[in-house]
Amino acid sequence: MNIFKSLFSSKQRGVGIELTSERINVAHIRKQGQKLKLETLASVDLPEGAFQEGQILDPPTVAEAIQSVMAESRLKVKYATTGIPGRAITRVIPVPSELDEAELRSMVLDQEASLYLPFPRDEADVDHQKLGFFVDEDGIEKVQVLLVAVRKEITDNYIETFRQAGLNLNVLETTSFALIRTIREQLRQFTPQEAAAIVDIGFESTEISIVVDGIPHFSRTVPIGTFQIQSALSRAMNLPPSRNTDLLQGMTVPTTPMDTVGSPQPMTGAPGGGNPGTAAMLRVLGELSDELRRSIDFYLNQGEDMEVAQLLLAGPGGSIGQLDEFFAQRLSLPASQIDPISALSLEVAEEVPMEHRPGLATVIGFGLRET
Repeated sequence: MNIFKSLFSSKQRGVGIELTSERINVAHIRKQGQKLKLETLASVDLPEGAFQEGQILDPPTVAEAIQSVMAESRLKVKYATTGIPGRAITRVIPVPSELDEAELRSMVLDQEASLYLPFPRDEADVDHQKLGFFVDEDGIEKVQVLLVAVRKEITDNYIETFRQAGLNLNVLETTSFALIRTIREQLRQFTPQEAAAIVDIGFESTEISIVVDGIPHFSRTVPIGTFQIQSALSRAMNLPPSRNTDLLQGMTVPTTPMDTVGSPQPMTGAPGGGNPGTAAMLRVLGELSDELRRSIDFYLNQGEDMEVAQLLLAGPGGSIGQLDEFFAQRLSLPASQIDPISALSLEVAEEVPMEHRPGLATVIGFGLRET
């Protein structure tokens, strides 16, 4: 069975479920005429070690947590859409336009996939989607195809875990696709020569996706997330270590990162104003901005006549106050925080605080697949 067979279509209605290292998020979205309503938004904490780096390490615990949040939300559905963070390989590849569907499928899923996979082809679940036609530099018409691949053992684990939770997976995709779906209208402001860098700052890592025309052309996962920021802050302030990173959402990064002698400016929201935690937090964010620069430079050096026009910040870490301004200063690029509620003009059953919204972009993207 090709688990990605429903990547671009869905029949059964269900909910969007996002797995992260710290919690499980659920979004149930219903269409009301031409409008969308976020009817249910819920989450439950996950124990440490149950889910790490995109892999379900403790299926029974994760399945039990899914059952728990579904029961608490009184959701009776039997179908769901979810995604794999940081584990999928995506490539946009050109193939001859004269190929029929069977020939194209054979070439992409077998021949081309083998060239791009760092593991044997028979160990992968692979899917593809035709994107559009173009004429290459030799005047030959070709079609661009999006190739997506994940190790079978990972997809099988997701399927089995959701089965244990009493749910059938309609769609198993990559988290970046869900996020892109949420901000599709926002991405349409860019020209075909302009790319957007989506920076999804999660609990244990940050997923960087460079997107052109709504398609990810480059992706990379960096091992810096809210947990690393929180840990640096706690160590510097002699606080006990904690997996709870909610404190970060009440903080604001200085808009002027360094003064004339290289000392960090005070941080609003941190206990005591200026403190060692400010410097520690800025060091980690500085490392993350350096990784962003390396990723953007690598993409631009591939030879395509493109420019990265904007940074779009998502994930729990994307809500840190003035982080968009911090990155804009460090990288000399416009930056903004994603607000999925406003981007989709979502009606909500309960008001969602602004500081929580960037962290909901992915689960809302999953929920959209089920409307």
